[in-house]
Amino acid sequence: MDSNCVGRRAAWPWRVGAAMAGAALVLGGCGSGADDETAEPSPSASSRSAAASGAASAAASPSSSGGGTTSLTPFEADPARVPRTKRQAEALAEAVALEPKAWGAGFRAQRPEASTPGTVAVLDEQCRWERRTLPGSVLASRSRYSELPGSAGKGEIKATAAVTVHTTVAAADEQLATTLEEPLRCREQQVRTDERISGLMSTGIPYGQGRNTYADDQVVEIGSYVTGDSKRQYFWFVTRLGTVTLAVSVKGAKGYSDADLYQYASHATVAMLDRVKFELGGKS
Repeated sequence: MDSNCVGRRAAWPWRVGAAMAGAALVLGGCGSGADDETAEPSPSASSRSAAASGAASAAASPSSSGGGTTSLTPFEADPARVPRTKRQAEALAEAVALEPKAWGAGFRAQRPEASTPGTVAVLDEQCRWERRTLPGSVLASRSRYSELPGSAGKGEIKATAAVTVHTTVAAADEQLATTLEEPLRCREQQVRTDERISGLMSTGIPYGQGRNTYADDQVVEIGSYVTGDSKRQYFWFVTRLGTVTLAVSVKGAKGYSDADLYQYASHATVAMLDRVKFELGGKS
């Protein structure tokens, strides 16, 4: 690997973290904004249509082929390695979704530790998260759930890493548009029977804006994670690279600052973006 590549990769995590932190600061300045498995938001296949927003996004991504990307992209995949079948997509999602140890020292798997194959997270009309059978526009979706147990006066952090492989760039692009709009429809969302997310706000960071030099598009969402009498900060980042959407969510806990949560989220995002690039074997 040449020295220029090393330099770029060394700067990448900082750029991802800076972009997400900057977006969260903007959101923060705006004011407040099922079963155990169905609770984890990921790049959802929402039951409602994001027609207006999705059409605008699709116009910016004229290629609807599985391997097509626009000229304004940080990465061009090898068309021969872009998943075309469910089996190929499942293998990619399995390889990319972050396992507990990749989050950092001390992380372990939650129970359940992963989503049911052949399903995707959906925010229904009652603003409840559930998992449903994959729609036609999605080849595969995989979520892994991790946690960092509380110790030394700190609480327990819960984290999710999700990967969804879409049939086309346009389908993946529409998913980002849907994700961006969902907090407008559901400022409070039911995650599990005893867990909910409230005061949600979101903002988009398209490639070339807000220091985004690493992905085709990204949505940053913040709010409060509420369970029982506890209310902690909640961060959710959804990132698109070609036909693949990546989601990282981190639920805060006692003893952890916003900067700590940003660090976990940016690390996880960078790690999965690296894995996508490696698996798709393109050039950036």
